[in-house]
Amino acid sequence: MKFSLSREAILKPLQLVVGVVERRQTLPILSNVLLCLDGQRLSMTGTDLEVEIVGVTDTSEPGEDGDVTVSARKLVDICRSLPDGAKLDFSSSDGKAMIKSGRSKFTLATLPANEFPSVDEGDKAVDFMVSGSIIKGLIESTSFAMAQQDVRYYLNGMLWELKDNNLRAVATDGHRMALSDSTCDVSVAETMTSILPRKGIIELSRLLDEADVRVAMGSNHIRVTGADSCFPPKLADGAYPDYDRVLPKGGDKVVVGERSELKQAFGRAAILSNEKYRGVRIMLSEGAIRMVANNPEQEEAEEEVSVDYSGDDLEIGFNVSYLLDVLNVINGDQVRITLSNSNSSALVEDAEDGSAVYVVMPMRL
Repeated sequence: MKFSLSREAILKPLQLVVGVVERRQTLPILSNVLLCLDGQRLSMTGTDLEVEIVGVTDTSEPGEDGDVTVSARKLVDICRSLPDGAKLDFSSSDGKAMIKSGRSKFTLATLPANEFPSVDEGDKAVDFMVSGSIIKGLIESTSFAMAQQDVRYYLNGMLWELKDNNLRAVATDGHRMALSDSTCDVSVAETMTSILPRKGIIELSRLLDEADVRVAMGSNHIRVTGADSCFPPKLADGAYPDYDRVLPKGGDKVVVGERSELKQAFGRAAILSNEKYRGVRIMLSEGAIRMVANNPEQEEAEEEVSVDYSGDDLEIGFNVSYLLDVLNVINGDQVRITLSNSNSSALVEDAEDGSAVYVVMPMRL
């Protein structure tokens, strides 16, 4: 295998791929990146058996086709250390890979390419084009609600649900839920669902920009392909909870207020809330929302914000961190909070844009 290309041409896709490669691996080959040359098309693949990323670039001239694996970290460190505009000549033979650039020469150990694990392709039921910024927006507006180390492993990820001309992302940790919709040009006979693992969501968000990507979804497979990258994460097994049952319905107490004002008030109240439980008591009355937080040291914070509300008085408790997380991802100036009683979850949404809704469970204080 032999090819030549500029430092910049290899560094960008290599940096995408190396993010998924763990430093400490049980299998030595998982610390490596798979390099495959086909004509002038060079692909670089990294995996941790849960997430796989393929970066693609073109070589400056035809080389000798082949494939080999080398240490991902060492290769990226070598490329970073070379001066801007440097040209790399890569060749491999007899279990060694050689990189030459100017007066620099590096010899790396290799492992056979046929030992490198790959994510199964699976069946491809539907594929469609969508702007990368749309998927990135779905992820950014919901990913905060994913569980982190829940024994219900399917909660440590995000549900993607595809219906006619609609892609929905749902995330929940059992205490709060985020749901966001976006339109896309696709027609499907029946609803398709996939649960992407937490790490896969984080890496995918890093890959996406404004450019269009092709999304291929099957019953047990998903693949997101961009101009210079391909992302086929291993999906999480299990059935995602019926999130529709969690959405509060019939709430008759509707509060509309300034998002930034509420966010600042909750942030100030949070300073003196219980560090473990983060509880804040909310008192609703006509035209105002009052927040009271206290802690075991008998310290107390009290805030009052003017809001548009004209229903009955209500007292309810929430984890203030969950409310702040929601207010941080809503982009609009006004926020709408719908409540029914002190034991029911709150439904929070942008007052102007209904494409995303958030559910926060109450807590007893």
